[in-house]
Amino acid sequence: MAEAAGAAVVIGATVPTGFELTAAAEVEEKLGARAGVSRDRGKIYFGVAPERLPQVHRLRSVDNLFVVVQEFKDFHFKESKEEALKDLEDLVKKLPWTEPLKVWELNNSLKKKKTKRKKQNLQNAASKEKLNGDGEEEREQKDASDQSCPEDAAGTERASTEDTGAAQGEAPQPGSDDDEDNKQSDAKEEAPAGSGGEAKAAEGQKGEGDASVLKFRVTCNRAGDKHSFTSNEAARDFGGAVQEHFQWKADMTNFDVEVLLNIHNNEVVVGIALTEESLHRRNITHFGPTTLRSTLAYGMLRLCDPQPTDIIIDPMCGTGAIPIEGATEWPSCYHIAGDNNPQAVKRAANNISSLLKKNENKEGTSSGIPLDIIQWDICNLPLRTGSVDIIVTDMPFGKRIGSKKKNWDLYPACLTEMGRICRPGTGRAVLLTQDKKCFAKALSRMGHIWRKGQTVWVNVGGLHAAVYLLKRTWERAEEKRSFW
Repeated sequence: MAEAAGAAVVIGATVPTGFELTAAAEVEEKLGARAGVSRDRGKIYFGVAPERLPQVHRLRSVDNLFVVVQEFKDFHFKESKEEALKDLEDLVKKLPWTEPLKVWELNNSLKKKKTKRKKQNLQNAASKEKLNGDGEEEREQKDASDQSCPEDAAGTERASTEDTGAAQGEAPQPGSDDDEDNKQSDAKEEAPAGSGGEAKAAEGQKGEGDASVLKFRVTCNRAGDKHSFTSNEAARDFGGAVQEHFQWKADMTNFDVEVLLNIHNNEVVVGIALTEESLHRRNITHFGPTTLRSTLAYGMLRLCDPQPTDIIIDPMCGTGAIPIEGATEWPSCYHIAGDNNPQAVKRAANNISSLLKKNENKEGTSSGIPLDIIQWDICNLPLRTGSVDIIVTDMPFGKRIGSKKKNWDLYPACLTEMGRICRPGTGRAVLLTQDKKCFAKALSRMGHIWRKGQTVWVNVGGLHAAVYLLKRTWERAEEKRSFW
């Protein structure tokens, strides 16, 4: 693998839409690499030495990673379908596959080490505890999360111009929890290329058997209205050429190599996937109906620039995605999670407990995290006036939880109480909502307490939502009356 080290390779990453610049800033801060934002929303590209792949996998803002084989800024597609597809076929032989495949091999060897450790930890955990009712609930919540975890990174947003092939017939429900899953079901019905469905490569198959007969699939993501072909057709024909070139075996589910063909208008990027499942699946084990993906939670937290000793609260924490991400990445702050739903508080507590166990297995010591959880009423918080530095929360959209009608009373009450507990002058809030009309009306009535700063438009499970950065004014909030 030493040959793969040294010279920088180009890594592509899918990120929550709207947070491309946040992800680019994290790459520069942690890897010292300049990242470019793609014209195709929800993607960034950066150069890095292959031996730094472990650090790349530890980035908090990226969902999926791939190594770029080659990028074409202005690919001239022929008008006729046959000629356009023939050009894509011919492209396979001309691409510089050698170095990207070495990077894929290096990535695989790192993954095997990690999997070995993971299996040992799971075996240790299994010997300590029997499966009980909580275990059943965890499985049920995981099933639910496939329909409710919010962020589709740029997949659904382009529905009018992006061809999703078979996905049109069986489209993921809003809130499908993997942006690549949403987009990658392109060529499920086209067997030759092997494309579509969630990446479920069996770990045991990696490296087994003859290394020259690898299993592969091609996933085509296409956006634009000037193409004469569909994603299915591109994946099928490009995949056929890949199969012929490498003599690999096509397999849509138990594949070793996933080749990506990203087409955005005249921009074509060919890559090889470095992640089997999205990196946002890192903290949550107990899911709820609206569990926020960790990468989006990180983007929201980073937006408010936490400083050491800041007190950060999520007053409507659900399963705790935001405060858990906060406590993991900003351990010098104190994080408080709260919710009025006892079931949500229980799930969040279970998620915190899972994180503590994971840290104990990793470090061999039981060090705690600066995070507490409490059941409370968002409109009547048991916190002192002006005692909180940052509020970060995912507000009810009025779809899966609550209702649009209730939001007209809830939003003003929330903003009032948040204004009371937030520190005047320096306090800030980052709030996510899809009910933008109701939020704008509520905010207009709170102009004396909150000033709107930045707005980030995001795609949350196919819903066009917004993340608002609010700054607390110096205006004193009304003191909370004591009933004692």
